[in-house]
Amino acid sequence: MYKKIKIVKVDSDYCNFLRKYDDKVSYNAGNKELRPFVGILFTVNNCEYFAPLSSPKPKHIKLKNTLDLIKINDGIYGVVNFNNMIPVTNNNYTEFDLNKKTNGKNEQYRIQLLNNQLRWLTSNKKDIYQKSKILYNLYINDKLPRNVKDRCCNYPLLEEKCAIYNN
Repeated sequence: MYKKIKIVKVDSDYCNFLRKYDDKVSYNAGNKELRPFVGILFTVNNCEYFAPLSSPKPKHIKLKNTLDLIKINDGIYGVVNFNNMIPVTNNNYTEFDLNKKTNGKNEQYRIQLLNNQLRWLTSNKKDIYQKSKILYNLYINDKLPRNVKDRCCNYPLLEEKCAIYNN
C-alpha cells in the first residue's frame, strides 16, 4: 500500500529554480558533498514529494511532533521537515548510496546516521505518509493555523513549477 521510503539527494539547480517562486524552499548547497541535501521521498496527491531531513541537534529532543515536523526516534536521529517538502520527479533527484565506502569519521557518522534514519522511517512509514497527507490537505483546503501555513512551502505553486522545470 505504501511505497518504499528512500533517502535521496535533490539537484541544487532544481531547488534554486523553485526558490525563485517560494523562499521557503530549503537551500541546497551543491558543494557540501559530505553533508548533502538529503531527505525522504514519498507520494502525496499522486505527486512525488521530497521532505528534507535535519541532522540531530540538542533542541530536537525537546521539540514536540507537530503538524509539519516529526522527530526521528524521539529526536535522537533528527527530524523530518514536512513544511519544506517539495514536489520532484525522478529527473530532480538521485538515490543516496548508503553502502558507499567512506573516507573519514565524519562521513562514516553521516552514512550511519542516514541508515539509522531510514530504518526508523521505514518502520514508521504509515505515520510518515499520513502526516504528509494531512499537512498537504490542510494546506490545500486553507485549514492550517496561520503560523504553520506561514512556514510551509506553497505546494500547489511548486507542483506547477515542477511541471514547467521538467518539460
